[in-house]
Amino acid sequence: MSNKYYITTAIVYTSGKPHIGNVYDVVLADSIARYKREQGFDVFYLTGTDEHGEKIEKKAAEAKVTPKEYVDNIAADVKRIYDLIDTSYNRFIRTTDDDHVKAIQHIFEKLYKQGDIYKGEYEGWYCTPCESFFTDSQLVDGKCPDCGREVYKAKEEAYFFKMSKYADRLIEYIKSNDFIVPESRKNEMLNNFLLPGLKDLCVSRTSFTWGIPVNFDEKHVVYVWLDALSNYITGIGYDTESQTETFNKYWPADLHVIGKDIVRFHTIYWPIFLMALDLPLPKKVFGHPWLLAANEETDDGTKMSKSRGNVLYPDKLCEVFGTDAVRFYLLHEMPYDNDGVVSLKLVTERYNTDLANVLGNLVSRTIAMINKYYDGELENKKVKEAVDDDLYASVNSSIDKTIDSMEKLKIQDAVDSAFDIFRRCNKYIDETEPWALAKDESKMDRLKTVLYNLSVNICKGAKLIYCFMPKTSEKILKMFSVDEISLNNLKDFVIKDKTIVTKEKENLFVRYELKDVEAKMAE
Repeated sequence: MSNKYYITTAIVYTSGKPHIGNVYDVVLADSIARYKREQGFDVFYLTGTDEHGEKIEKKAAEAKVTPKEYVDNIAADVKRIYDLIDTSYNRFIRTTDDDHVKAIQHIFEKLYKQGDIYKGEYEGWYCTPCESFFTDSQLVDGKCPDCGREVYKAKEEAYFFKMSKYADRLIEYIKSNDFIVPESRKNEMLNNFLLPGLKDLCVSRTSFTWGIPVNFDEKHVVYVWLDALSNYITGIGYDTESQTETFNKYWPADLHVIGKDIVRFHTIYWPIFLMALDLPLPKKVFGHPWLLAANEETDDGTKMSKSRGNVLYPDKLCEVFGTDAVRFYLLHEMPYDNDGVVSLKLVTERYNTDLANVLGNLVSRTIAMINKYYDGELENKKVKEAVDDDLYASVNSSIDKTIDSMEKLKIQDAVDSAFDIFRRCNKYIDETEPWALAKDESKMDRLKTVLYNLSVNICKGAKLIYCFMPKTSEKILKMFSVDEISLNNLKDFVIKDKTIVTKEKENLFVRYELKDVEAKMAE
């Protein structure tokens, strides 16, 4: 049981096609899921789509289709993009899935019967895009405090959840556990929301019909947060009536990966719902920063929106740069607790600098030299010099740093440490000058040793980047005819003598000019 790892992302709202910022958390979670699998964990990775609500109902009406037809179309596009970007999820859940709908109805009824949910009336300011009610004091300049859009006065009968009943228990849990990361998000939840006191939460609506019906009061539909958040348990087989083996095995979640804008819902509403259901709480919630559209003039970023014309779509970027390059950019450019920025110019620069120059050039040079000097055969002649020990020590240090950063969820640092291996290998080529050794017949065994050392450490780096760039990792290892290599004893990895490297000349990453990238994107 201790060897399981359950990881989830926020489920994306099916109001439109996801842009590059929307897919960051699925790539981030995927890198962690792959890393845990490489460590030997039995991983379950859940992602999917949130498909109910007033906004969907209105968009479907505008498109002259039913809400179900509308979400079917969007959900298919989301899944296509997640598959394109190489997301190794175990289940793609939709909140319109039959098992989810049935479980939500049972959850609502259970909470009502035990007195945690009661019927009342709601009056307040409502924001349709955020699907949230606000009081007068919460509005900012008369508008929604979350998105800045217009709100309207709404009054309707609703069911409410007694949040305050569980508040003290949650405060104690947050204070005594490493539950919310980064630390800044934890302090925000305690000081801004929990300690001032929680209001009861509206958990049903009657002003629209596109939602899961409350089975004992069908003019009500279950409101977004109870419906959407519960996917983390329904997606692995939870139902109040019976639990599946999968649920018993994987719950509680080891990690919820979410955007910083929905930390409140995942660290206040969600754990309180779980307390009411008498279920263990998730071990950790990681509220990651946002990926913003870069402002080339001021070096800062703004939120992506179609109206601003600054939206980049992941499928288009993958078409131009390739999936692994897009994954690399997302993971490398997002700090642990500060927003990252993206633009075609920045992606192109990073691609050329790190992928084409540092990694691609290193692999192609090394393979070419092994083929040129020794007809593709690798052999360790063990003609050692001090520079070799320094190479191995540096690479092993980078392995430690990468793994330490992954454990701390500092994925940007992990990517950078892994690429330090390739940078160090390039430096080793400059230090040993294989082309000069090749001119001296007495240095042939030294040259073989140098090329062997290079190959071994390139393969170590390739294994380390598997969770970030799986296709590239596998391609590099195949070029060096390496079938088996374990993350858990990576420092001890050796290549068998007489191994033959690929004869094919292949550039992993070809340099791009920005004008060519812009032209391709415009197509």
